Amino acid sequence: MDSVEKGAATSVSNPRGRPSRGRPPKLQRNSRGGQGRGVEKPPHLAALILARGGSKGIPLKNIKHLAGVPLIGWVLRAALDSGVFQSVWVSTDHDEIENVAKQFGAQVHRRSSEVSKDSSTSLDAIIEFLNYHNEVDIVGNIQATSPCLHPTDLQKVAEMIREEGYDSVFSVVRRHQFRWSEIQKGGNLLSVFNLAHFTINFFLFSFFFFLLGRLLGGKMAYYEMRAEHSVDIDVDIDWPIAEQRVLRYGYFGKEKLKEIKLLVCNIDGCLTNGHIYVSGDQKEIISYDVKDAIGISLLKKSGIEVLELGICQSSNNISSLLNTVGLSGSPADACSTAQKAVGYICKCYGGRGAIREFAEHIFLLMEKVNNSCQK
Repeated sequence: MDSVEKGAATSVSNPRGRPSRGRPPKLQRNSRGGQGRGVEKPPHLAALILARGGSKGIPLKNIKHLAGVPLIGWVLRAALDSGVFQSVWVSTDHDEIENVAKQFGAQVHRRSSEVSKDSSTSLDAIIEFLNYHNEVDIVGNIQATSPCLHPTDLQKVAEMIREEGYDSVFSVVRRHQFRWSEIQKGGNLLSVFNLAHFTINFFLFSFFFFLLGRLLGGKMAYYEMRAEHSVDIDVDIDWPIAEQRVLRYGYFGKEKLKEIKLLVCNIDGCLTNGHIYVSGDQKEIISYDVKDAIGISLLKKSGIEVLELGICQSSNNISSLLNTVGLSGSPADACSTAQKAVGYICKCYGGRGAIREFAEHIFLLMEKVNNSCQK
């Protein structure tokens, strides 16, 4: 699909996932920050990513690494780089998720145990967030499990809210697939419906309709996502599919990847596994993986020089070095300081294929740059 479409929606939806018993928490404030503001001040648009720590299908799914980046990092990068949000928030009950969110530059709302249960809904968590953040007028609820989201998607939807007068916008994607429905013996055939698939990548809504008990209402519209940007992860089988998709179509940041001329590689722990072996005649021997040697050879053939260095692995040295380069990576068993500073964390360990994996990552990004230049 070459273009992204948008259109008006005619129906009003009740919130998805409303609790089956009882009611969700009620808003405790009678007035909002937007009321009484001067007309010259735009409404406060906040991005909110819900990331509970108690995922049952995939434990701590929200920070599991996908293509070298914590899952939640993909949507945080897109939200922050879109430039349309006055604030970007992660609502979580887990320390590790909080740390990852802050590393990517998001603010953290520490949700209560009451809205962190298995039976809690998104609506419960959003209500609690709004009770604590009176300044927010418009909420953009972005799903943490949508790693192929791009800033341009969020920019266009924000424009629909701010410039075109829509009160609620939700995302859909076009699917070419059959819709089956079981009927009783002797029953009539059902009509075929041309229905758009609700991707749940994100939806934006104004606070006024939230007061009416709806996440979506008023003047509504849908935003049609490009199929390659619409990926959702619910179960284990989705993970390898999403990883392939995000490597090909994901958003890797504002900085445009320029020509890569030099790869600087730490020998101990990257090219080797960090072990030293002593032979019978007391000579020290190190080993490396043949896959890494092939990776280095492929890099050199593509015109990239490879420089092997011995680096003193203090926390300050590692983070400062990694933050100054255009593209950085680390083996899966690198120290936590290095993993926090890099843009790509390999699945392979040092001395066991990490260099080859990172080389393939470089080739893939270079291919993306070439394709975009041709377009």
